[in-house]
Amino acid sequence: MTNNIQLQNDLEKLLAIMPQKVVSNLTTDKLDDVIEIVMDIGRAAEIRHAGGRIEKLGFESIDDDDINYVTSRLQEFTHDNRSGIPGTLHRISAIRNRQGKVVGLTCRIGRVVTGTIACIKDICTQGKSILFLGRPGVGKTTKLREISRLVADELGKRVVIVDTSNEIAGDGDTPHPAIGAARRMQVAQPEYQKDIMIEAVENHTPEVIVVDEIGTEAEAQAARTIAERGVMLIATAHGNSLESLIKNPTLSDLVGGIQSVTLGDDEAKRRASQKTVLEREKQPTFDVIIEIIDRNTLAVYKNASEAVDYILRGWPIRPELRKVDKQYVDKSSEFENKDIPVQSVEVSKPEENKMNYSFSRQKYCEQNKPLKKIYLYAVSRTIVEKIIERLDFNLEITRNVEDADIVIAHKNFAKGGAKILNTAKEYRVQIFYVKTNSMAQIQKVLKDALDVRACDEVSQAGYCDETEIALDEVKAAIKQIQDGASVIELEPQNTQIRKLQHDLVEQYGLQSTSIGEGDNRHLRISK
Repeated sequence: MTNNIQLQNDLEKLLAIMPQKVVSNLTTDKLDDVIEIVMDIGRAAEIRHAGGRIEKLGFESIDDDDINYVTSRLQEFTHDNRSGIPGTLHRISAIRNRQGKVVGLTCRIGRVVTGTIACIKDICTQGKSILFLGRPGVGKTTKLREISRLVADELGKRVVIVDTSNEIAGDGDTPHPAIGAARRMQVAQPEYQKDIMIEAVENHTPEVIVVDEIGTEAEAQAARTIAERGVMLIATAHGNSLESLIKNPTLSDLVGGIQSVTLGDDEAKRRASQKTVLEREKQPTFDVIIEIIDRNTLAVYKNASEAVDYILRGWPIRPELRKVDKQYVDKSSEFENKDIPVQSVEVSKPEENKMNYSFSRQKYCEQNKPLKKIYLYAVSRTIVEKIIERLDFNLEITRNVEDADIVIAHKNFAKGGAKILNTAKEYRVQIFYVKTNSMAQIQKVLKDALDVRACDEVSQAGYCDETEIALDEVKAAIKQIQDGASVIELEPQNTQIRKLQHDLVEQYGLQSTSIGEGDNRHLRISK
């Protein structure tokens, strides 16, 4: 049976419980992009589309009989005022008055959407625990459902879904076929989720546990207990971004917890920071953090420990942005394995993105920089094109801010472009400002945006990110020390970069000392 037939049948089951005044204004075509059907007593029914548009279904108001018509055809509402239709992914939620009478219904349409995790399939198959963050309605549960099928069917792992309110695998005793061979444990009430999480591990020997919406401290502690037993965790949590999760005292344990530490005078001076700082308390429960910006755009932090440390210390960190090409997200294909083409941002094949190191040079330059897209606001396109051509930058000017990796905006016109710039911030796109539309000013800002530095023995097409490369050199040296080397000396760096290098060495429990004078001052690393 195809997804298309399954979807048709599911919609027919939903329409079968709807009152005639609602059904007469609905067709399956009209429901193509609808997220919810809303019915409130005294108002006309509404449908809410994916893009945010709300459409009224006629002018006739919903009354008690209409509400009773729907509720009489449903199973009893659970403690969290939710019910469903067996064999489907639809969810019906009730609004009650003070006496407990149902006065409104929100019917959320559940769909099987494949291809939404194509751009992170490599991460999902590594056996690492993954935490998804994102605002409601952005597709977190859809991704959990597809990952469950992927890991259970393609990798052959024992997957158990802890399904609170039957969000992931649908209503009824038989799980929806969208989860493949994964097993499902139902949770009668949300407050029991933490207990079912532990029960799943103790009773059913899973290799992978899937949980939707970790929202309490007890659930966060249960997640840590599961991870410490060596079970892979795939979960979502309340919070739009990693930074907001770190600041959430209830859930910060998911990313290692936060503690206040008082530094000694010398250490505070070396770090150029206050004496009291915030630091990560322990190892994060999850290895990878993924922010869902929209249904087709993901911001990936591949190393949760490193990302949290950088954020706490105020260091710049860029998540890896990945995008699924919308035309390949399929709502009507077979439940089968497909190589779905994807469009990636800041992602390229390893062989196309190699770092060319020469330790005899002071600067290390990255060859074959991947193509970046740039969006211009009130900045001369002609001048930018000339700079791209003259300096041979691997840049492409785009007309859509959502597709951009970098935004260059004129500072004097920033207020007029508030909507565009807010969209850029929402998509985690870096924004750089120019003060004038002069060749020199725009060229300087472009170089800053691309981290371009003058590099010895390479052409202007070689881009150098001094900080990133200097830290990469530290990581390579640390590995040599761990493999048995006694002392490693690094290349000379400026004061600010050396501070970052010292901090990185300290995280690995090694010693670092600055030696040399002037431009030759550099780090010596030892056990």
